[in-house]
Amino acid sequence: MTEIQQMIAKARAAQAIYMNHFDQDDVDQAVKITTRTIYDHAEELARMAVEETGMGVYEDKVAKNRNKSKGVWWDLKGKKSIGILGIDERTGLIEIAKPIGVVAGVTPMTNPIVTPMSKIAFALKSRNAIIIAPHPKAKRCSAKAVHYIVEALKAVDLPDGMVQIVEEPTLEKTQALMGYCDVTVATGGMPMVKSAYSSGKPSYGVGAGNVQVILDRNIDYALAVGKIVTGRSFDNGIICSGEQSCIYPQEAREEVIAAFRQHHAHVCSAEEREKVLAVLFEEGHTARQVVGQSALFIAQKAGISVADGTKVLVLESNGGFGIDDPISKEKMCPVLAMFPYQYFDQAIDIAQTNLNCEGNGHTAGLHSNSQANIIKAGSELSVSRLIVNAPCATTAGGSIQNGLPVTNTLGCGSWGNNSISENFTFKHLLNITRVAPLQTRMQVPTDEEIWK
Repeated sequence: MTEIQQMIAKARAAQAIYMNHFDQDDVDQAVKITTRTIYDHAEELARMAVEETGMGVYEDKVAKNRNKSKGVWWDLKGKKSIGILGIDERTGLIEIAKPIGVVAGVTPMTNPIVTPMSKIAFALKSRNAIIIAPHPKAKRCSAKAVHYIVEALKAVDLPDGMVQIVEEPTLEKTQALMGYCDVTVATGGMPMVKSAYSSGKPSYGVGAGNVQVILDRNIDYALAVGKIVTGRSFDNGIICSGEQSCIYPQEAREEVIAAFRQHHAHVCSAEEREKVLAVLFEEGHTARQVVGQSALFIAQKAGISVADGTKVLVLESNGGFGIDDPISKEKMCPVLAMFPYQYFDQAIDIAQTNLNCEGNGHTAGLHSNSQANIIKAGSELSVSRLIVNAPCATTAGGSIQNGLPVTNTLGCGSWGNNSISENFTFKHLLNITRVAPLQTRMQVPTDEEIWK
């Protein structure tokens, strides 16, 4: 047997025990331990992640480790995932939850700690075993996180093999894992997600991000721009749900630019814009050398002078958008695009055109005091989530305050070639048996009643 086959066999044996001997309280305790372990080791694991991957911000990764672990536990706490989930009072339909089996959890180098944590929590909540396949460039910090979790779970006698990690990951091992498992949850680049979907097994993947943020009229621009800068600069811009473009009313340009400068963003001149673009992209995608690097690093690479403490570089559009301006695309670093609009429908058109260029189905943001415009944007933009009056980077993946399930895997629907258009959580790792008795007390309508 190969290494992966041995891991799968071990996982199946452990999952059979866990499924038959762990009740809802036991399962919830296992989830709590999983999430609390990352919370308790947030600083050490954040430092390891920055050192190994060479990207991101230590303080932001600490915050991410703590907030995601708290959020996942709070979101899963008390939710039923075993046995009878509910009975429909009208029809008598009974829904019974059952595990899928063994989950392959493919995790990225951009979020090498919280992504394994959340997938393990979702798997254990739904009584599935899980094998993590980390990105090779984040294998040490991901393994450390998983080892801490496995060690802590000994307190509840978790069967050996329920949670495993591929210690020396390769593309071949990950593909083998996806072929042998029962379901794959793939978070990472589009080639990996496409590989998961072609593995022959059920898979959940994510789409590319390119979050368009609209500033409505009659708002506090300083407040809104502050939130945009917070989101765009968080972890040096490697969050897929991070703000990418600011679409603002053209008559408010000077006010918006002043707000950016107030919040330590550098608004580039036309000449500086071209210098930044020259180092920003290679072959149509964010250049590897700037992924997850600071605004100061990028400015130095581009040969432009910015103030110490600059958090974000802002590039104004060349007058076009979508394919007519490369700044419309996703930028996995703290660089933000600016596009002016004349009327709100045009703002939506700019956002949608940029999404069609890249990031369709993922996330958009809107800062507005108009419920009509909020509903309009939500109705017309092809995104799976519209974040309102909040930093997208830190809330699109779920928040205690916004009702979105806390996760690190954000489905983008058919727009992004994904199977779900919502935040992935434990419910997606459940098979549901529906027991459907005929209710003779229910009156069957006549044909005339049905068709009238």
